[in-house]
Order: sequence, then structure tokens, then C-alpha cells
Amino acid sequence: MPKRHVSDYSDLYQPELNAMTAMLSRQREDILRRDPTVAGFNVGINAGADAGQIIFHVNVHLIPRRNGDVKEPRGGVRGVIPRKQSY
Repeated sequence: MPKRHVSDYSDLYQPELNAMTAMLSRQREDILRRDPTVAGFNVGINAGADAGQIIFHVNVHLIPRRNGDVKEPRGGVRGVIPRKQSY
């Protein structure tokens, strides 16, 4: 989450994007170190009300995933559009 108020991911400056990427990497490493059951991650950003954004300040979600945590993980974040989840 950037310190500067920015509501949309597309409006971030490159140094802010770089900082978010570095933060995701550090958090990923920390989660993997603490929890060996984590087998993958989803990374998500809600940009706009119709995409589910309710707080209009950019933030990124790092979602740890485990083998078998959902019936069919194929398609990942595409699951918000059911017909595009599996192909």
C-alpha cells in the first residue's frame, strides 16, 4: 500500500510499483518460511468499484494457497468470470 494517496493501481509511479513488488517478495518469503504447507500464491488488486474495490486506496492482496484448498484451482483469479476459469 503506497503512502501517497492513489486510488487506482494504474496511477502508481514506478518507484511505488517497485516498492510493492519488493514487499510482495519479502512477504512471500516470510510466509513460506513460516508455513511449509503453502504451495502457491494468488496476487490480486481490486481496481474500481465494479472490480470489488471498496477502499479507494491502492492495496495488493497476497493470498497463500495450499494443495487441495479448493476443489478446482485452475484459472486462479480468472474465477471471477466463471466461463473463463477453465479452458
